[in-house]
Amino acid sequence: MQMTLIMLVRSAFDVYSWIIIARILMSWVPHNPNHPVMRFIYEVTEPLLAPIRNLMPRTSMPIDFSPIIAVLLLNLVQRLIIGLLISGI
Repeated sequence: MQMTLIMLVRSAFDVYSWIIIARILMSWVPHNPNHPVMRFIYEVTEPLLAPIRNLMPRTSMPIDFSPIIAVLLLNLVQRLIIGLLISGI
């Protein structure tokens, strides 16, 4: 049971990280933001990316580092949750 839960947590975090990576990649190429897949990607990732973006200082560079920070934070939270599950808490 515990291993199944750990695998479920790991899979959920991996899928979410890949969705964020897909958003990064899609920002490099022209795309239709009204396409259902693109709307899904933006709607799922924006609740995490917007607060991170708001906490970051404004710069003149047009690069959005919030997805990179989000993937790093997701990795940290995933490790914390799996660590807690392994320790039995």
